[in-house]
Amino acid sequence: MKLLTLNVHAWQEENQEKKLDHLAKTIFEEQYDVIALQEVSQHRDQDVVEGQIKADNYGYILQKKLKELGSAPYEMVWAPSHYGYEVFEEGIALLTRHPIIESNDFYVTKSREMKNWKSRNIVGAVIEIDNKPIHFYSCHLGWWEDTEEPARGQMDALLEQIPADGRVFLMGDFNNHADIRNEGYDYLIQNGFYDTFTLAAEKDSGVTVEGKIAGWDQNKRGIRIDLILTNQKVNVFSSKVIFNGRNRDIVSDHFGVEAVITE
Repeated sequence: MKLLTLNVHAWQEENQEKKLDHLAKTIFEEQYDVIALQEVSQHRDQDVVEGQIKADNYGYILQKKLKELGSAPYEMVWAPSHYGYEVFEEGIALLTRHPIIESNDFYVTKSREMKNWKSRNIVGAVIEIDNKPIHFYSCHLGWWEDTEEPARGQMDALLEQIPADGRVFLMGDFNNHADIRNEGYDYLIQNGFYDTFTLAAEKDSGVTVEGKIAGWDQNKRGIRIDLILTNQKVNVFSSKVIFNGRNRDIVSDHFGVEAVITE
């Protein structure tokens, strides 16, 4: 099973169309089973094409580009989280080429206001892979030290939604650096999750952000905040950073993470 998570920073990138084309081409070539995307935006004033999806939804455009490439159909679950840059509805998404049994979304912050940029929604889906239902969640959480919407409260709300039985994968931008002890990363590990990066037989540095980006304005080092976690110990063949300029071209202010699970 091949998984990908990426904060796409939708419609905020220079050469956006070229980068979106590169992402679609990579997905077509790599044939990921499940893809978790964050900051998947659509303009507030665009026309609705289906449900909550509007004509310039980044994920919807990505689906169309994959179809043009001749890819197997990728279903998408998307939900808005908050307004971004005033004119966008910023959300999270899961895409898969396998059957979606059920899906949902839920806020993990006290605020559910679209006008509050700290409002955080989660998209979840039960996806059937090799005749087995697996629970996937696309996550974009806040910061540990935030006093208004601390990450711990968001993680507690997320954990309350996790089923007691079955295999679960949490994928996304957790905004908590894996190398900082006694904060969000450790909290999730202490609550029974395994980091596929740690389990991987083959891995690289795992760094998904280099230097400062929005939300990490003072950062001057490489940090690992984009993660793929699971509630059961699995065999991980590899965990690699992608779209970092060394493994595929850069497409966002975050790099992605791809994990190959062999069990």
